Amino acid sequence: MRKLLILLLFVLLCAPCSFSQEVPNGNIKSIQLRPLAENQFSAIVPLGTVLELSFDDLDADQKEYYYKVEHMTHDWKPSKILSNQYIDGFQSNIILDVNNAFNTYQNYTHYSIKVPNINTIITKSGNYVLSVLNDIDEVVLTRRFVLYENTAVVGVATSRSRNTKAYNTEQTVQFSVNYPTLRINNPDQEVHVSVIQNQNWNTAINGLKPQFFRKNQLIYRYINKSNFKGGNQFLNFDNKIIRNKSMNIVKVERKEVYHNYLAPFEKKDNPSYSYNPDINGQFVIRTIEGADNNTEADYAMMHFNLMSEKIHQKDVYVVGAFNNFELTPENKMSFDVQSNTYNANFLLKQGFYNYTYATKDNNGTVSYGDVLGDFSITENEYTVIVYFRQIGGLYDRVIGVGNSYFTGER
Repeated sequence: MRKLLILLLFVLLCAPCSFSQEVPNGNIKSIQLRPLAENQFSAIVPLGTVLELSFDDLDADQKEYYYKVEHMTHDWKPSKILSNQYIDGFQSNIILDVNNAFNTYQNYTHYSIKVPNINTIITKSGNYVLSVLNDIDEVVLTRRFVLYENTAVVGVATSRSRNTKAYNTEQTVQFSVNYPTLRINNPDQEVHVSVIQNQNWNTAINGLKPQFFRKNQLIYRYINKSNFKGGNQFLNFDNKIIRNKSMNIVKVERKEVYHNYLAPFEKKDNPSYSYNPDINGQFVIRTIEGADNNTEADYAMMHFNLMSEKIHQKDVYVVGAFNNFELTPENKMSFDVQSNTYNANFLLKQGFYNYTYATKDNNGTVSYGDVLGDFSITENEYTVIVYFRQIGGLYDRVIGVGNSYFTGER
């Protein structure tokens, strides 16, 4: 009996934490975590706001999936507070809103859950990870979201870089934090900030310290440390009509599913800024061939074609909010020596999509400007998140959030 207890204890101690065990699953598609309001894409919202997580499983077999909500620190490590300290109700529960696709060539099951809900009421501001687990507790997907208080007012201003070397390629974010009702004794230790461009956490700037102090105000006026590459306007396509050519789709084939071929994009040695309205890398699921976008929008095999000489010692990827701006094997492009083109194809649900091309070198350094270029006049969205934890405090509050839309100074 003693040996059995020791063995069980060993298994429990060695078992990996669920939040870090995301199981790659190519059948999970069209993941969205957004407010209920139409055309709202950010999962950084006031405490109490309802967010909806939705996704499709192409296995189409109505699996039992569970969601789990976990509080995190400002730097996205597991918080030390217990779940009953930030949730009134259940931290984890089954996803009940499950529907099969209707009248589509690609079979799938659509899942959705709203958080908070009657069973899971979140009581604290902060960083959160929302995970979806299968029936054997494997994590199949995770998404970040942030709930904030309106305790501080965050003023954000953006401009072209003031550094002459980066004046044409980078943008500067400067901001102030006004906290009339808080007592902050040591801002360097108690306050942390994150600056995010276009809802892409992969390029977030962290670790900035306030440069100037006034009564109940912190000022951040960095010239270089808060600079972002400007990038270029996102490319886009719209296949709400999956059977016919449409915006930037030049060829359609009917196979096991519809195949949509995008117009080739030519990489130039000296790219230029090209203005076209975009939604900063986001996507919208929609079809005009059915009444319900969730279950009647079909999937198409999208073919991307980049005309370019081989970019030596770098891999090329297609990225956007549709894959959380991640560089994965599925969206990695292959190079065709004969045609001097990079190609990639993968399934996407009908809708309007923004996307761009990213490169990664042998050291793992990612660039979003190698193909389309970086320009300081590109339109971008910036978000500043302010965290506060008093000395001896238990968790990182989010006391305020500020936004700025850089509209492109010319």
